[in-house]
Amino acid sequence: MSRSSAPPVVAPTGVSARRRSQGSLQVGREVGVLRGLLWASPWLVGFIAFMAVPVGMSLYYSFTDYNLVQRPVFIGLENYERMITDDLFWKAVGNTVLYAAMSIPLCTVAALVIASLLNKPIMGVSIYRAAVFLPTLVPAVASAMVWLWLYNGDLGLINRILRPMLEPLGVTPPNWIGLRGSGDKFWAMPALVFMSVWSVGQSVVIYLAAMRDVPAALYEAAALDGMGPVAKFRHVTLPAISPVILFSVITSIINSSQIFGAPYIMTQGGPDRATYVYSMYLYDAAFVYDALGMGYASAMAWVQLVVIVLLTVLTLVMSRSLVYYRAA
Repeated sequence: MSRSSAPPVVAPTGVSARRRSQGSLQVGREVGVLRGLLWASPWLVGFIAFMAVPVGMSLYYSFTDYNLVQRPVFIGLENYERMITDDLFWKAVGNTVLYAAMSIPLCTVAALVIASLLNKPIMGVSIYRAAVFLPTLVPAVASAMVWLWLYNGDLGLINRILRPMLEPLGVTPPNWIGLRGSGDKFWAMPALVFMSVWSVGQSVVIYLAAMRDVPAALYEAAALDGMGPVAKFRHVTLPAISPVILFSVITSIINSSQIFGAPYIMTQGGPDRATYVYSMYLYDAAFVYDALGMGYASAMAWVQLVVIVLLTVLTLVMSRSLVYYRAA
């Protein structure tokens, strides 16, 4: 008697279709990922080649003695230890802190006041807004050259305005920055700080957009409570735009910590290194002072990065009780 073979197991039609559908869906996802990577590949390649690799190399160079000519020699933490005893390093740090401490509050207050004035329905307000924003479009080198002539002690426009007012009182207008940083040591840094106010147009535009987004009902409620314009600005406008102010302050901290162009062009760090800021010393360490070289400059760059990150985090933490976020 022959043994009958067992019939083959056939999967239900619905199960097979579902498996084919899942397989097709998985293939479609993989194709979609590949297409996405293909479209993003120019940015990814650029980021890796011009950002990630240089950052990694600078971190390695910060632990080496490297002068761009000879091969880097690993020296451990010597570059970072050298900063502790480097008087010029601390001089540059102090000047940068002084510039930031003067520039950030002044520019923030000036931008808020100008934005508040431009938020009024006055005739020709669009022209005023364009005039305030226009300096931000001028290249940094061109701006520095313009202010270099404005600060000229003999022919500059600023001293021409001040001289008729001060000389009758027996006061001589200051020689702000002089020629190649040979001016008044006391006024050199305030001159750079005052120059920074000229480029607050970007912050003004941001503040102005935030002010126009404040609900009118808040101002109506404040008016019913008897608040005047100053009280409305303090108790309504400032809390409502506080997230934007926080953003502007953080960007100002970053920009002030990296200030380079204006002092390098206008004063070369003088007089008597009164305007010799951190980024100038970093540049000189990398490309001017052979005894220090690229290794020391890389270490300075990483210290600068860490300090900026810490200041940003500290600002965010301290702002928790000051910044008001409206519900969406």
